[in-house]
Amino acid sequence: MHDPLGHIQSQGASPLQPTQAGNAAKKIEGPDFKQHLMDNIQQVNKLQQDAEVAIEDLVAGNRDDMDSVLMAKQKADIAFQMLLQVRNKLMDAYEEVKQIRV
Repeated sequence: MHDPLGHIQSQGASPLQPTQAGNAAKKIEGPDFKQHLMDNIQQVNKLQQDAEVAIEDLVAGNRDDMDSVLMAKQKADIAFQMLLQVRNKLMDAYEEVKQIRV
């Protein structure tokens, strides 16, 4: 049985001996959620900026490949829609946590 709070003693362990719950407090290495989210927001922003530059170049006559412009715009739109859905799920989770009574 898993004891997330460390209140249940394993067999043979005295109350003064540290249990496995003390090991769970170790910090996990790697980027945190905030940094990962900020990196993704920056990537979506770069895709949108690249698509705008491609559209401006097409209108100005600096490029003639309509396919790559459409692909860049579609890629930016899909990335933005995905980011928007992540935001919506986070807001739903936040609202659900707010409803929890302590």
